[in-house]
Amino acid sequence: MSNQGGLRERKKEATRQAISDVATELFLERGFDNVSVAEVAEAAEVSRMTVFNYFPRKEDLFFDREEESRQMLRAAFAERPAGEAPIATLRRLVHSLADRVHPFAKFTDATAKFWRTVAESPALSARAREMRDELIDDLASVLAGAIKRPLADADARLAASMVVTALTVAYAEGLREHKARRSAASSRETFLRIMERSFSGIAIMLKDTPYA
Repeated sequence: MSNQGGLRERKKEATRQAISDVATELFLERGFDNVSVAEVAEAAEVSRMTVFNYFPRKEDLFFDREEESRQMLRAAFAERPAGEAPIATLRRLVHSLADRVHPFAKFTDATAKFWRTVAESPALSARAREMRDELIDDLASVLAGAIKRPLADADARLAASMVVTALTVAYAEGLREHKARRSAASSRETFLRIMERSFSGIAIMLKDTPYA
């Protein structure tokens, strides 16, 4: 039964990924607002209902890695060395993403086109703002939980807000550097330099708390 269950899950994940890949290609080619869910379903050779079974909202077809960011956060804190400050854990995670050239820290023509598509769509731009707010909430909860503080702890929310804002700025600057120089190394350096400055600033602001 466990093998059958595992096979079903792999098939479901493969179907989900195939639908997302088809949708992303259409959105990047024609613009998010110019492609309907029905057109995605037809191109992916599934029913419209099947699309919604995997992606409750049209925007989820484009932002299909949101859950991955939550999983990475949880894993980073679950695996952190005993006594490591939460900000240090986040610093390690960011450097790991850059070292692995993970899509969350990747600067190429493709990622630039992805974010141009977002900027050109009011629906995607609104969803991106919602996702940033949700990430702040998730990160604040993880930070507070890591040092056994109340989830509404103000220091945790302050740190989470600063980290997410820094990530937004650093990623945008990394893309700008890519456009100017077409250098993966230079873009990575720009991204990490801004993140290091932000982590240093956050640590100073939170120096009398367990977060830094």
